[in-house]
Amino acid sequence: MAELPVLAPGATIGILGGGQLGRMLAQAATRLGLRAHVFAPEADSCAFEVADGRTIAAYEDKTALARFAAAVDCVTYEFENIPAAAARFIAARKPVLPDPKVLEATQDRLAEKKFVNRLGIGTAPFAEVNSEADLRAAIDKIGVPAVLKTRRLGYDGKGQAAIRAAGDATAAWPAVGARPSILEGFIDFAREISVVAARGAKGEFVAYEPIENDHRNHILHHSRVPAAISLALADEAIATAKKIADALGYVGVIAVEMFVTRDDRLLVNELAPRVHNSGHWTLDGASMSQFEQHLRAISGWPLAHPRRLGKVEMTNLIGDEVKSAPPPAPGVAVHLYGKREARPGRKMGHVTRLWPE
Repeated sequence: MAELPVLAPGATIGILGGGQLGRMLAQAATRLGLRAHVFAPEADSCAFEVADGRTIAAYEDKTALARFAAAVDCVTYEFENIPAAAARFIAARKPVLPDPKVLEATQDRLAEKKFVNRLGIGTAPFAEVNSEADLRAAIDKIGVPAVLKTRRLGYDGKGQAAIRAAGDATAAWPAVGARPSILEGFIDFAREISVVAARGAKGEFVAYEPIENDHRNHILHHSRVPAAISLALADEAIATAKKIADALGYVGVIAVEMFVTRDDRLLVNELAPRVHNSGHWTLDGASMSQFEQHLRAISGWPLAHPRRLGKVEMTNLIGDEVKSAPPPAPGVAVHLYGKREARPGRKMGHVTRLWPE
């Protein structure tokens, strides 16, 4: 990868992916005096509405990728299912942050779990599954209930099948497309939390405090800060995120999703090498948002030390919920993503509520 420069005001950030995270990164770039150029294959990508430049092309189109690289100073991505080959192609021409090797480490659930365990960090029990016979053996090893997940390209519950009895294996294997997968044991957790943090190129590290999250149908529904955990557990969660970011040589914002067990142990669930839905509260509830912090990190600028401005809650607007979004009011901010069609399970916006402490 090309050497990381310190970007000057007016530099152009390339963003791979045109969804709502790309949209909010582009908006943050404007606030910081930067420009944003979005690359996405979908002509109706909502990030295009707020970007300074756009490229509509497949991630496999090397001619388009080369033009895109020539038009920007640094590249980042808004979701982890960007093809790693595309990121590597651009990285030969311009800095790509986080490094494409991070994409490769986090796009494969099995590789990600093994990486986390090598750091001495706990996860749910898991086993590799490449056939229905493997699945039955994994169930014998791990037990039920469990969940079968494809190793790649799964998010928001996609590519998953719950297994509540050993006999469910017959239906679960075709339900995930008979693709290379991982079986994970269910965790009897007290709550789910995430740590959203930034790491700079010189190893500097700044974390927002842990966020408590509730999911519906495998999609984040509600986040609140502060999380209902002890200060000691919060410190441990942040230290866990730092250990992971340092081991990856990470540059940018990372989110580490964790389970808090009923006996107050932390188990890492997933890594997100990007800005994260659970960090949306920072747009209105912190002195600097995760999006601006991410851009500072990849631009080679000093990281900010954001302050939380009060008690904060964030609620996603999923599908038709966007039609009943509340009007903006003191302490209430409504963010709509500009997506034209409200499909079931589609994130259309979010609402942030802020109260003084």
